[in-house]
Amino acid sequence: MSLMKRMSLIFKAKANKALDRAEDPREVLDYSYQKQLEMLQQVRRGVADVATSRKRVELQINQLKQQSDKLTSQAQQAINMNREDLAREALTRKSGLTAQINDLTAQHAQLQGEEEKLTLAQQRLQAKVESFRTKKETIKATYTAAEAQTRINEAVSGIGEEMGDIGLAMQRAEDKTQEMQARAGAVDELIASGALDDLTASPNDDISRQLDALSSQSDVEAELAALKGQGAPQAINGGQSQPVIDVQSTEKQAEQ
Repeated sequence: MSLMKRMSLIFKAKANKALDRAEDPREVLDYSYQKQLEMLQQVRRGVADVATSRKRVELQINQLKQQSDKLTSQAQQAINMNREDLAREALTRKSGLTAQINDLTAQHAQLQGEEEKLTLAQQRLQAKVESFRTKKETIKATYTAAEAQTRINEAVSGIGEEMGDIGLAMQRAEDKTQEMQARAGAVDELIASGALDDLTASPNDDISRQLDALSSQSDVEAELAALKGQGAPQAINGGQSQPVIDVQSTEKQAEQ
């Protein structure tokens, strides 16, 4: 298969799928019903046209018959007046009218037959259109109910397109919230451990921390010297003096 044929096939397939999605059976039914009404209207106009032609032929036949009767009367009067020549002329004209009457009578019969056929076709088509209209409304009502039921079921189950989008949005919001909470907790831990400095703090904060550390160390040394300076009573045992253990100092040193 050539490239152009494949592209044409793919395009037709996608176009058919798009049309199938856009197609609404209710609109198709209404369109078909409208077309049937138009066809029925055309048949009615055809019946009216044929009936009009038939009526016109009837009028022509009646006029010709009147003229024929008049010529017959004139021929009789000419015979009564011993004018055979006039009678022959009148009868000759009557013969021409009779031929026209016969032709028109044949046309009238043909038109009458066509009118009867079209009238019967009109009645059948009208019955079909009325039946289609009833079926159309039934199908539309059934489709509308099924569509509503489907949407309700999709909304309840959450598998509808709109509900699916809402569910995805909620899931993304929850994921972002958890991510922000985790990030905030990590930053708090880094700040508490000192691994991450506060960028908004003053540059002198590092010096302050060092001074505070030195001050704390000085306090410790001063307290240690004070503890050492406190004299403890000496006990004599065998010529050697052993220091008496100060319980309170020992507890303080152990606490330190």
